Amino acid sequence: MDAAGIAVRDEMRWRCVTTLCKFHGDIEKYRRVFGKALGERLFFQNRQPFEGIVQEGNLLLQEGVQAIWTLVTGGSETAFNNANARIGVGDSSAAEADTQTGLQGTSTAFKAMDTGYPVVGALADKKVTFRATFGDAEGNFAWEEWTVDNGASANKNLNRKVQALGTKSGGSWQLTVDISLA
Repeated sequence: MDAAGIAVRDEMRWRCVTTLCKFHGDIEKYRRVFGKALGERLFFQNRQPFEGIVQEGNLLLQEGVQAIWTLVTGGSETAFNNANARIGVGDSSAAEADTQTGLQGTSTAFKAMDTGYPVVGALADKKVTFRATFGDAEGNFAWEEWTVDNGASANKNLNRKVQALGTKSGGSWQLTVDISLA
């Protein structure tokens, strides 16, 4: 209750916006020649995607919620940071269920975060942004689902979304996941 005796209720909403940018060329060549950070910067310099897709929504998975609360309360859990976090894509269109523990596809690929990601937004944003770019030879199959996890050894999936993003057969595809609490 507030000072006037009126009940106060906090509400919070998990919001997720996904952006996929498809580029010609292989970012991995730039990463190999110039190193990861400089290679990424040079690859994207003056380059525009030939296609972009923006969609909203995803499903927060139970194991992701458990990992968040463990981290919030100071427990031992692998952080969703630049050293650990990955974006995974797969070829399954099986419906999301919060009890799932990862991608459902027979073809899957995981990619570590791009340099500087994830990014925590300003206080007012209440947002975190995950971004990974898959090179020419990575993830070449139908992208029907995606997830954010906290690494190969921990492999706790924060979320999962079934979303037809196209069939990758080369080029570099950059998937950005913006998650906000509002």
